[in-house]
Amino acid sequence: MDQAPLRQAIIDTFDGMSAQLQTASRYILDHPRDVALLSMREQSKHAGVQPATMTRLAKHLGLDGYDAIRAMYAEAVRGKEPGFAGKAGAQVASQKLKGDHALAADMLASISTQVAQLAEPQSLNRIVDAATLLAAARRVYCVGLRSSHSVTWQLHYMMSLIGEKSVMLDGLGGTGADAIGNARSDDVLLVASVLPYTRATIEIAEYAHQKGVPVVAVTDSEVAPLAQFATVAVLVATESASFFHTMSPAFAVAEVLGTLIAGNAGENAVEALRRSDELFASFKTHLKPRNPKKRP
Repeated sequence: MDQAPLRQAIIDTFDGMSAQLQTASRYILDHPRDVALLSMREQSKHAGVQPATMTRLAKHLGLDGYDAIRAMYAEAVRGKEPGFAGKAGAQVASQKLKGDHALAADMLASISTQVAQLAEPQSLNRIVDAATLLAAARRVYCVGLRSSHSVTWQLHYMMSLIGEKSVMLDGLGGTGADAIGNARSDDVLLVASVLPYTRATIEIAEYAHQKGVPVVAVTDSEVAPLAQFATVAVLVATESASFFHTMSPAFAVAEVLGTLIAGNAGENAVEALRRSDELFASFKTHLKPRNPKKRP
């Protein structure tokens, strides 16, 4: 097990532990598979400490009990994602060690780095290729469910301001995917999904691909389901100290794509934006800045 769930949290707090907790911690670090497979009593016997010490160690790490540690290690041994609950356990331990301010700062620094990585040549090439394909499409169908919804909705909204070719697959009554049945080979499906991948999203994308519709995917890995058949796959980082994966890099990609598409549309986009401005003015959509009060 290369990345044991609590390895770093144990290392960070090891010096401040009692001798008994250090003994228990050393056992966990040295025998991560045993943590997943053996009972707490068996582990305490092998470690040379009392069972209560294992429980105290779990609480020292911010967890409710030793069963939480065993569950996290069991998920890791099975090679599965620990899920939101498992990640929450790791977050609680980290938050207890670092404090709220430090955890928030770490998250923001991580997101900043992840967004900056999108400006590297390989990522930029993929983003530009995706924008070119989307700009040339007769119609762009957009789908992203659950946490990925905001990504595709942002791009759909930006495109709706500069033309009428964007279709959001987001209908009421379970009809959201129906419109993809009208897609043609000169259309494009823009789809976003990251681990844990939403089944319906992948099925819609597979259907479009089988119909010969090019797919632009915003996803998180070269081996992600969408990356296996996408015409262009823009890869985004999702790792986070939070129990929840970050969507900030994916959202940034959507904003860049929308901007590039508008630029490619040229004067047509400008004219469409003028019409949008007139509509917003007619309905008083946006608040106007208040006039500053005159000083007496």
